[in-house]
Amino acid sequence: MISLTSPVETWAHRWPAGLKLGLMSLATVALFATEDPAILGASAVGVALLYASAGTRFARAGARQLWPLWPFLVLIALWHGLTGQVAAGVALTLRLLAAVALANFVTMTTRLSAMIEVAAVLLAPFRRLGLSTRALEISIALVIRFTPAIARKGGLLSEAWRARSRRRPGWQIVMSLAALAIDDADHVADALKARGGVLPIPDTDQKG
Repeated sequence: MISLTSPVETWAHRWPAGLKLGLMSLATVALFATEDPAILGASAVGVALLYASAGTRFARAGARQLWPLWPFLVLIALWHGLTGQVAAGVALTLRLLAAVALANFVTMTTRLSAMIEVAAVLLAPFRRLGLSTRALEISIALVIRFTPAIARKGGLLSEAWRARSRRRPGWQIVMSLAALAIDDADHVADALKARGGVLPIPDTDQKG
């Protein structure tokens, strides 16, 4: 669900990454602190207006990124409807939609390198203790980079299934998607090893 940086320049691209990530964190905490469907609905509308303020092309791209979320929202709504917890289902659905859409907006308007820099600043105290944070920084980059890639491959597998069967794709594509993810992980691991891995480079200037 998390997208790559949008090539469509918006006002949000000019905001510092740390500020956007901080505001997103506060907004997410606020979303989980309330159960009022009215407040959560207003929050979802507010996020939609945020997308609209960035222009039509950007808003459409954001909507395409969020489209795979709808089956989960429908499933949540149906489950809570069947169990008689309609208000809780509405609140959970709106909270999930607003939180994911907000995170998607931030990643669409923030360079990956800028987010890694923010992570490096936040992890600085651990480096002062002698701990290496390079692996965690690279992990954050990989999650942000490969989440949309895996989602896209899942979509391609679904389309291939529909071309060969009248039945809707389900668990049958899970193993294929897992195999593709493992294959990508192997390629990334090899690329990291070829570039020195994620361990800190030893200081060769020190005299023993």
